[in-house]
Amino acid sequence: MERDFLPISRADMDRRGWDQCDFVYVIGDAYVDHPTFGHAIISRVLEDAGYKVGIISQPDWKDPESILALGEPRLAFLVMGGNMDSMVNHYSVSKHRRKTDAFTPGGVIGKRPDHATVVYCNLIRRTFPRKPVIVGGIEASLRRLAHYDYWSDSLKRSLLLDAQADLLLYGMGEKSILEVAEALDSGLNISDITYVRGSVYKAPDPENVYDYLTLPSYEALCADRKTYAQSFYTQFCNTDPFIAKRLVEPYEKERCYVVQNPPQEPLTTPEMDRVYALPYMRTYHPSYEKAGGVPAIEEVKFSLTSNRGCFGGCSFCALTFHQGRIVQTRSHEAIIEEAKQIIQDPDFKGYIHDVGGPTANFRHPSCQKQLTKGVCPNRQCLFPTPCKNLQVDHKDYLELLRKLRALPGVKKVFIRSGIRFDYVLCDKDDTFLRELVQYHVSGQLKVAPEHVADPVLKMMGKPSNTVYQKFIARYQRLNEKMGKKQFVVPYLMSSHPGSTLKEAVTLAEYLRDLGYMPEQVQDFYPTPSTISTVMYYTGRDPRTMEPVYVPTNPHEKAMQRALIQYRDPKNYALVREALEKAGRQDLIGFGKECLIRPYPPKKDAQKPGAKKPPQKAEKSARKGRPADRRSRGGQAPSREGRPRKKR
Repeated sequence: MERDFLPISRADMDRRGWDQCDFVYVIGDAYVDHPTFGHAIISRVLEDAGYKVGIISQPDWKDPESILALGEPRLAFLVMGGNMDSMVNHYSVSKHRRKTDAFTPGGVIGKRPDHATVVYCNLIRRTFPRKPVIVGGIEASLRRLAHYDYWSDSLKRSLLLDAQADLLLYGMGEKSILEVAEALDSGLNISDITYVRGSVYKAPDPENVYDYLTLPSYEALCADRKTYAQSFYTQFCNTDPFIAKRLVEPYEKERCYVVQNPPQEPLTTPEMDRVYALPYMRTYHPSYEKAGGVPAIEEVKFSLTSNRGCFGGCSFCALTFHQGRIVQTRSHEAIIEEAKQIIQDPDFKGYIHDVGGPTANFRHPSCQKQLTKGVCPNRQCLFPTPCKNLQVDHKDYLELLRKLRALPGVKKVFIRSGIRFDYVLCDKDDTFLRELVQYHVSGQLKVAPEHVADPVLKMMGKPSNTVYQKFIARYQRLNEKMGKKQFVVPYLMSSHPGSTLKEAVTLAEYLRDLGYMPEQVQDFYPTPSTISTVMYYTGRDPRTMEPVYVPTNPHEKAMQRALIQYRDPKNYALVREALEKAGRQDLIGFGKECLIRPYPPKKDAQKPGAKKPPQKAEKSARKGRPADRRSRGGQAPSREGRPRKKR
């Protein structure tokens, strides 16, 4: 049969001569058959193994009939909430409803429910109470055990229980789903599939579980936040496929145990090449054309995935729990072959938008030990300083980029995944940074210092500010040497645990000295299964159990956010209040070092009841204006200071 999308209707099944699907895959996103979408990878992996897979995309969760579109599957229903956690997809950090959904046709919001995985599973259970239901994807992966839910401000049970699912697959899942499919196809009952790596299941007792650690019960976690922090850190130290033990979480009220098996083993390069070489259509289903297509494809259509996994270890990132810390890579040959497919696309204009993954310049594990003994459970590769065993080498990535640049039809190859700047500085050979500046920057290089105050950076698991300043200095020297005017766009975060108003003011002063104000600010977002989220909920660093200051009050968070955009007239009152509370009235005045003037901006000052500023003071204020926004720090002033895209 010729290359085509998987069936989404009975008519599609009839054209293929199918009476029944082996698996019906219910997804919260639009159906996009591209390897950056989890549902595309899992469905194609199953198809490649000989299974018949149909897709039900964004069913109407209020209508039980919507789940009948493809009939009852022979083996099981698969459920995935989407490429993003459905709550992050729906709500901003301030818990306001978002206006668009990039993973829905036409960008329309509201086509999936909150906690989509749970709702879809319950929908299936109403009609097919005995059919196996298997959940996966990022939402299930990060909620596989008891977890803090920011939107309800409560500790939730394992998603496996709330969804009434039979099995939960966490991580990327290619090996896990095939092992489960083979077991079901052989006639094994879903309740007996308790041995698969990367899976979580429910057991009446732990008698048949071996080599495991018992976590505190769900009831104990709800009773004491310190206990939850300790439990989370046990989970964090058991995310490596080589050394992780099974984890058993008791639920006394339900009289059951949730058992987490160790993660699936990393894909080898040939295995990863095979996954990405499957016959993807590389775009959204044509039925979405009338709605204007699916916006999310634009971010990835002309990008190449070269790796997965990350040993960066940022506290606010959930990659440790999902993809793991061991970097896995595709071969040059496989990536070049995909690039040639991209070049043939009628819409390709000669620009490859990205070559990377979670961190673009990680193309091998941080040390050889990881491939046999796993990652260090209680140490990081780059934090607080680079490990002495860290292998720093950009040669393989450089060779790949050179090959891509040489392809006929390619004008430019950009790197947008993000560069780990402290890793770059560890490389004694500056060839990579030199070629990055010369060939791979589109005028602005985006990097993620996240903050400039060391107490906050320590909580973030990021290097000290001096490391970032050294990188900027080296980047500027190379640009000057090459005669280029390329700037740096720093991603900065407000209100992260550890940030008091003092540190927030320090960040504002840094921006003042740069002559830069980002148009958008990334406020810390407590998403499931990150160290930072545990700090937010418990007020403790789970790595040390030491108390951490956490800005949770919405008004204080607003003040910290406003300080980053202190030039915006709308933020004047918040900035002034923040400076006064921080005891930094010295930054209110007319001097060059001041953030704001002693009176509101002119527009606000002319409102009823407001005093009009004296003309003399206005003249003095002009003299104290900050320098041109491009003048210092190689910093771009643009609209690019927006929240990063989700991976």
